[in-house]
Formats: sequence, C-alpha cells, structure tokens
Amino acid sequence: MTSDPNHTPRILIGFDFGMKRIGVAIGQTITQTARPLDTILAKDGVPNWNAVTKLIKKWLPDALVVGIPLNMDGTDQPISKQARLFADALRERFQLSVHEMDERLTTKDARERLFISGGYKALQDGQVDRVAAQLILQNWFTEKLNK
Repeated sequence: MTSDPNHTPRILIGFDFGMKRIGVAIGQTITQTARPLDTILAKDGVPNWNAVTKLIKKWLPDALVVGIPLNMDGTDQPISKQARLFADALRERFQLSVHEMDERLTTKDARERLFISGGYKALQDGQVDRVAAQLILQNWFTEKLNK
C-alpha cells in the first residue's frame, strides 16, 4: 500500500479525529468531491484499528487526510497533539501519504448543515463526525488542488 509522493492522489480518505469517535469520509480528485463514509469508535483517542484497516482495504486510497484541531489564532489545542499522533500511526501502519489539514470550524459547520437538512435527529449516530470529515477532505481539495 505504498504511495508515490510525486503522484497526485486520486482516492483519499479523510478523518475527523476525536477522542471518542473518528469521522471518516471518502473523496476523489477527479471531481474534487467528498462524501461522508463512516464513524469509527475510539477509546481515549485510540481508534478501532480493525475498522480503519477494513476501510483502507476496501477503498484502497492513494493518500489520507487528517484534520488537526486548532484554535482560531492557529495555535494548537490540547487535542492537536493526539490528532498528529493518529496521523503518524496511520502513516506507519499503512505506508501511505498522510496530509494534515486545519479543521477549524468544520464540526460547527457540519452541525449547522445537518440541522438545516434534518433537525435534531440528523445530529445523532455519528453523523456530525462523518460530515466534518467530508468538510475536511473537501477543504483539502480546495486548498491543495486549486492553487
């Protein structure tokens, strides 16, 4: 599962890291679109690695994107270190390129989008985490591919 660093990735999996849940989205660079995929349970920031492995094997991504939670002034939050450790673990386990992406306000944006489309019921069952991962991946496409 190696990735050539000189090759533009075609399929990417995005992650919205959390200490209890990790949102997952899938996207591709041809249309530069992403969609929510899954929510993986985590215990104290340690994901269910079997679930992560299943997703990697099923979708065979060229690269991964992990959202890094930052304060509004761009400085690290306490959870930022945990998210970077998760990114490092993904890199080591799967031998894929892992890109870090500023995720400021993605969870807030995800909550607003879901609430508008489905009210309080839409905010249940890990939906927010999946949509936040979608937004992280979508923002990566916008920032990295449209320069």
